[in-house]
Amino acid sequence: QVQLEESGGGLVQAGGSLRLSCAASRNILSMSTMGWYRQAPGRQRELVASIIPSSGSRVFADSVKGRFTISRDTSKNAMYLQMNSLRPEDTAVYYCNANIYGQDYWGQGTQVTVSS
Repeated sequence: QVQLEESGGGLVQAGGSLRLSCAASRNILSMSTMGWYRQAPGRQRELVASIIPSSGSRVFADSVKGRFTISRDTSKNAMYLQMNSLRPEDTAVYYCNANIYGQDYWGQGTQVTVSS
């Protein structure tokens, strides 16, 4: 098992930036993948970006390519999402995810609100 805790959400104006952090309770190199998902009101949860902790290989949703960057720090057992050029449509609750041998684990989520 693993506990995940997000931080860094908040209110920002369109065009601004935020950095989300996800702290894991165990060595992230033991995880198959880690990722950031988001869920806006009335919409399904969607993948924003994912990373393979061991290799650093990354995947991004088309809607955030060129604006968001995902990274990890294996020495801190942490994952980050740098969000630049934020848009009102990025407003959502952002969740940290870890997959360990097919089992998904989730953080409690952090709210990101982008005002126009």
